[in-house]
Amino acid sequence: MPHYDLCLAWNWEYDCDFVRLLEEASRKLDLTFLSVCAENLESTLAGLSGREISFSAFLDRASDSDPRFQALADKACQEYIYRINLRELAAWSADKATMHLEFISRGLDTPYTILLPPYDDQASLPPPDLTLLGGRFAIKPGSLGGGEGVLLEGVSLEQVQNARQQYPKEKYLLQAQVIPQELGGRRAWFRLLVCDGAVYPCWWDPGSHAYARVTADERFRYSLRSMNEIARRIARICRLDLFSTEIALAQNGNFLVVDYVNDPVDLRLQSTTADGVPDAIVENISRRLARLAQRHRRDPSNENT
Repeated sequence: MPHYDLCLAWNWEYDCDFVRLLEEASRKLDLTFLSVCAENLESTLAGLSGREISFSAFLDRASDSDPRFQALADKACQEYIYRINLRELAAWSADKATMHLEFISRGLDTPYTILLPPYDDQASLPPPDLTLLGGRFAIKPGSLGGGEGVLLEGVSLEQVQNARQQYPKEKYLLQAQVIPQELGGRRAWFRLLVCDGAVYPCWWDPGSHAYARVTADERFRYSLRSMNEIARRIARICRLDLFSTEIALAQNGNFLVVDYVNDPVDLRLQSTTADGVPDAIVENISRRLARLAQRHRRDPSNENT
C-alpha cells in the first residue's frame, strides 16, 4: 500500500511554486510527498476509501474555497493523520471578534474596537459612540478573509448598517484607524509570518501589499525585537502551525495587532509577483513544514487495519 509522509491539498494555481518548494524540502528529508489537486482528487479519495493509499501528515489549502476537497479533509479527520493547521482551530481563529476578545484578555494591544452582533441576530442596535473611534474607522466582517467586505474609510452609522446588511450573518468590528510611526522613511506597519515557532517579520505596505524583510540591523536599530514575542503569543493563542498577522507601531510607541490571524497564508514568491513573500521566507517555511511532517512520520505497517 503506498504511504505518503505528507499530503498537500491545493487548488490555487498560484500555489504551484510553494508546492514545488515543499516537495523539494520533503525529498531532502527522504519524505514521500503527495500533491492533491483537482486532477487527482477523485483517484486519491478512491485510494483512501479502498485503503490503497495512506499518509501521515496533511496540509489543507483547498477545502475552504472548494467544497470538492471537503471529503479529503473529512477523511484526514477520521484517520490517524497529523493535520497541519487543525481545521477546528483555523475556523475558530478566523473569527476576528473572538480573536479580539482573546487578545485583549491576554494583554495584547489592539486598536480601539467596537464589536457588533450579526444583523440577522439584532437588526436594530443602540447607536454606538463612533466618536470613540476617532472620526475614521475600518468596518470589518468578523470571519471573512482576503479583505472581503472590509471598508477602510468608514465615517458614519449609515455605512455601518449598510455593511451589516451586506453580510447579515457576520459579526462586525469597527476598528479605529492606526497611523503608524515612520522609521527610516517607511511606515512602521509589519506583516509577520509564523511557522512552527519561527517568526519572519516583514515591512508590509497595506496599499501595495509589498513585503520587505526586516533585517537584523533594523530589529536592533528600531527596537523591533518585541514584535517576534507578540507573534509567538498569538501562536500560543490560536495554536496554528502556519499563519500571518499584522502589527503596527503606533505614535505612542505601542505595538498594536491590527489584523489578527490570517490563514491560509498567501505564499506566492516575490520573484514572480510584486506583492509576493520574499523567496527565502517561503523556502524556509517549506523546510519547517517538511520537518513538522517528519516529526509526525509513522510506519503504517505497524498499525492495525
